[in-house]
Amino acid sequence: MQFIRTLIWVLILVALLLFSFFNWQPVEVVIWDNLVWNTKLPVLVIVSFLAGLVPMWLIQRGSSWKLQRRIRSLETAAQHNAAAASYAETRVAEPALADPRYP
Repeated sequence: MQFIRTLIWVLILVALLLFSFFNWQPVEVVIWDNLVWNTKLPVLVIVSFLAGLVPMWLIQRGSSWKLQRRIRSLETAAQHNAAAASYAETRVAEPALADPRYP
């Protein structure tokens, strides 16, 4: 699985390099009337891609982290409950000592 993930990232990198090589042309981005950003097209595409990817990636990592914490706490609670149940079973399974006063 790691090989496939690495292969996909290498293919994405090669596609980005080919795109950058064939589209290296200046672009003017007007942010406000008096603010103009002169850049190359690949830089604009990469910045736009990262502006969409990074927030979604952070949200995914945060929710994954939260769910992992919850799973760990539930597993710990289940282990404690299982230990308590096995302790209760051993206490019930012990034979009661007969009282010598009652034959």
